[in-house]
Parts: sequence; structure tokens; C-alpha cells
Amino acid sequence: MARYDFRTPRLYLDAPMAQGAAIPLERDQANYLVNVMRLAAGDAVLAFNGRDGEWRAILQRSGKKAAALVLNEQARPQERAADLHYLFAPLKHARLDYMVQKAVELGVSRLQPVMTRHTQAARVNLDRMRANAIEAAEQCGVLTISEISEPLAFDRLIAALDPAHVLVFCDEDAPLRDPVAALKAVPANSPVAVLIGPEGGFADDERAALLKLPNVIQLALGPRILRADTAAISALTLVQAAIGDWKN
Repeated sequence: MARYDFRTPRLYLDAPMAQGAAIPLERDQANYLVNVMRLAAGDAVLAFNGRDGEWRAILQRSGKKAAALVLNEQARPQERAADLHYLFAPLKHARLDYMVQKAVELGVSRLQPVMTRHTQAARVNLDRMRANAIEAAEQCGVLTISEISEPLAFDRLIAALDPAHVLVFCDEDAPLRDPVAALKAVPANSPVAVLIGPEGGFADDERAALLKLPNVIQLALGPRILRADTAAISALTLVQAAIGDWKN
């Protein structure tokens, strides 16, 4: 990443952005800037919407609780997001929050919950996932908000997989133990979907169905058994370092 301003507060706004636009803030956004960050009228803020790049703005006050951002100039143009999907068996609460945040930091463009035979969490709070994705993007300079998809049953996922994506299937029984060597056959910047199962593992029939798919790579994650949130970070780091945008 080019030299970046990490000191100025950064905010996601779901509104069109253009020079001179004044975008009203929601109450919690105004509270964050005024009461948490202690900003005053005229102070600098960075704003983005996931579509129009990042903008330099100033805080405008219009009462005790109302505020807006006035956009001055574009700081960074919108970048094309990597075509990197993360498919995962949902986890419970805090660990799911952590996993979503780290996946966004690592450049995932889409998060897809998958309900497998041994998935432990029966429900997924998509609003909470999106809030965590936005917070991670705000804090880490990410310009694109990851798409949050509705949960899919495992068999529906198999039927819906895009054959253009290389499916990286994290498998403790992968015949090639070196994960970097396993990824060497994949061209750099290929569209990739990384799949990690539940902590109870995939059922035998689920694993067999995955191995029948075209364009699938079994990826070992080392000699130790990893928790699912740790496996997510490990697998996404390997993919980005070996074939993703870390090589750019």
C-alpha cells in the first residue's frame, strides 16, 4: 500500500460521493466523531462508500447532536477488489466477529457462511457480520466493503460454486503437506474461493463431494490442528502471499 494517513479518523458512509457534497451523519456516527474521537467543527475526516474511492472531508456541526461531512477532494481512487471469496462454517459470536474482521483485513471480497453437517452455530447474524466488516474496513484503510452472503446449506453451495474460481479446500488429509507447493499450480491473481469447515471437520460424504469438483486444491495448514478462526487467517495469508495481491 502507498504511504497512507493512519492518523485521521475514517468513516464509511452509504451515500454517493463527489466534491462539495455534504453528507449528513447518522446519530451513532456523529457521536463517534464528536464524543469518542473528540473532533470539533472543521476537523479532518476520511470518508469512503466502497464505490467512489476515499475522500478528504471536514466535520460540519449543525446543533448539539446533528453533524455532516463536507467532501473536499478525493484522496484515493476506488481500487478493484481482489476476487477472493471466503467460505466458512459459522462460528459463535465473538470468534465469528474476530474471523470476519481478519478476513476483511486480508482482502476478502465476499464472505459466505456454509451450513455443514457438523456446523456448531445454527444461526448467523448477517447485520452483525456486516457491521464488523465495515468497522474492519474503516480501521484498516480498505476501500471496498466485503459482500456478506446469506448462509447456504453445503449441498446448495456445491451446486452454486462458480467454476471460474479455484476452490482452495483446507484439508488436514491433503496428500501434499507443503501448502506453498500446493498453490504453485494456480496463476497469480486468479479468482479464488477458500473453504474452511467446522471444528468437527467435514463429514465423509461432504469431503468426497469436494474432491470430485474440478479446479479444486487441497491445502494442508501445517502439523497442528487449528481452530477455525486461526485456520481462516492461516489459509488467507497463504493464498494472498502465494497467488494473491501481496505479490503485486
